[in-house]
Amino acid sequence: MSTERHYGWMWIQACEVLDHAERLQRQFLRYTGPGVDAAVWEPPVDIHETSDGLSLLFALPGVALEDIELTLEPNALTVSAMRPLMLTNRDSVIRRLEIPHGRFLRRIALKGARMQVADTRYVNGCLEVRLTWAAAQRARE
Repeated sequence: MSTERHYGWMWIQACEVLDHAERLQRQFLRYTGPGVDAAVWEPPVDIHETSDGLSLLFALPGVALEDIELTLEPNALTVSAMRPLMLTNRDSVIRRLEIPHGRFLRRIALKGARMQVADTRYVNGCLEVRLTWAAAQRARE
């Protein structure tokens, strides 16, 4: 194996390990501060850039649409809500909890031109937010 191919393979392996570590880190609940409103988890998000902006897909299982708060600032998009702990029966004994519950907050930094919310959809526990660049939208109008 050539040295160049060997280092390329090592680089790919290192990126995969870092990606796996980031996914694991997001799975664990985190205490972020005192108070009832402190966020304890962050939902995973897929972000795709399109020709006119960004498409963000947040995984929010068990969160009611009316409880979701979406805030767009010049430099960030924030999604927050509360996912209640759902027990099937008051007498049940918890054996495993893998789906996070409690208050969550996810803040996505936005760089570059100012953006605006073009569309939102909530389907099957996923919130899709489409952002477009404000300047591009004004040019079309």
